[in-house]
Amino acid sequence: MPPANKKSAGKKVAPAPYPIKGKQAPKVSANPLIEKTPKNFGIGQDVQPKRDVSRFVKWPKYVRLQRQKKIIYQRLKVPPAINQFTHVLDKNTATQLFKLMHKYRPESKAEKRDRLRAVAAAKAEKKEVPKTDKPVVIKYGINHITALVEAKKAQLVVIADDVDPIELVLWLPALCRKMGVPYCIVKGKARLGALVHKKTATALALTEVSEADKAELATLVSAVNTNFTEKWDDVRRHWGGGIMGPKSNAKMAKRAALAAKEIAARQ
Repeated sequence: MPPANKKSAGKKVAPAPYPIKGKQAPKVSANPLIEKTPKNFGIGQDVQPKRDVSRFVKWPKYVRLQRQKKIIYQRLKVPPAINQFTHVLDKNTATQLFKLMHKYRPESKAEKRDRLRAVAAAKAEKKEVPKTDKPVVIKYGINHITALVEAKKAQLVVIADDVDPIELVLWLPALCRKMGVPYCIVKGKARLGALVHKKTATALALTEVSEADKAELATLVSAVNTNFTEKWDDVRRHWGGGIMGPKSNAKMAKRAALAAKEIAARQ
């Protein structure tokens, strides 16, 4: 007779653990008078939500040009004469410089008008007009500064780093070095322009300061010479640019890895 079928003595499966009851949020009773109207953002349906589409904006030509210029200065090799304008005065020294120069701002058009009106009123009343000394102010204007540097009258020349076209001030550092005049390059032609009540200024010069500020000017000149005049031999050997984008870098890395793999296979 065939043996009776025995039940297979297998391991019992452990029972499922009891579900952990969390804190249930209290049910908020919905107002039956208000119906849900979910928005449908399909084509031709509800008004689309506001998105950041700045990547797809057709920017004005001047914006595109200045962005392309910045990129091309990174990609191409930039000669040292132009690359020196990327090395600007450090923030702390620049702050001290602008504080000093702010004391010697020339008078604005409104101040000049008021002064001339006061003089004219005094003359009309036949009063004696008091004589005043020549004001000590910042000099500006590229031709004026050139004449001051050539005459060795400038004590400190400040050049903007973002002059366009750069050829306007490209030769000025070399002229300052030749004539032994301290010079520095600072960020922002607009900052220089604000000192002389203009939109922008390519360069400014200090010819003299009051007795109280001579020590501060000497400190600034010393710092400026250390950062610019004394470092020229090093700066004139350094070309700028040659920085590739992420796509080019990835491509070159891939090519280098392939070349290394081939060399390893030959050995």
